[in-house]
Amino acid sequence: MANTFHVALYVKDLDAAIARYRTILGQEPAKVRHDYAKFEIADPPVILSLNTGGEPGTVSHLGVRYPGTGDVASEMARAKREGVDLLEQQGTTCCYAKADKFWVRDADGMPWEMYTLLADAEAETAADPTLRRFLDQERTGAPATSCC
Repeated sequence: MANTFHVALYVKDLDAAIARYRTILGQEPAKVRHDYAKFEIADPPVILSLNTGGEPGTVSHLGVRYPGTGDVASEMARAKREGVDLLEQQGTTCCYAKADKFWVRDADGMPWEMYTLLADAEAETAADPTLRRFLDQERTGAPATSCC
């Protein structure tokens, strides 16, 4: 399995956004909840998640989904060696999924979620105050309110 690019967008009307992306992408979403939807595009490999709670039409965060925990650990070790500030989260549940991950920010403050999916979850539990502080640092515009 290869790495997959991840884009999380804020939307104003989730139902309208799902309908539009269903038409644009020609496929059904892989997951839909009351405040979240995810499309898994095979070619090119992209995970597009739609999130409520932020400024509509803006990017919540970007990321890379890795095939396994070992891949995430290797990338995290490399980032640490390079002196990149990061936030590590193992076995965390957010965006209706359990994942091992770490977060970094680019030079402009855009959060990047580097993760592997461990399992689906029925609950959205993105209230981690440490993550909130990390995502809100050096960001302009609306505060971050979603995780993936």
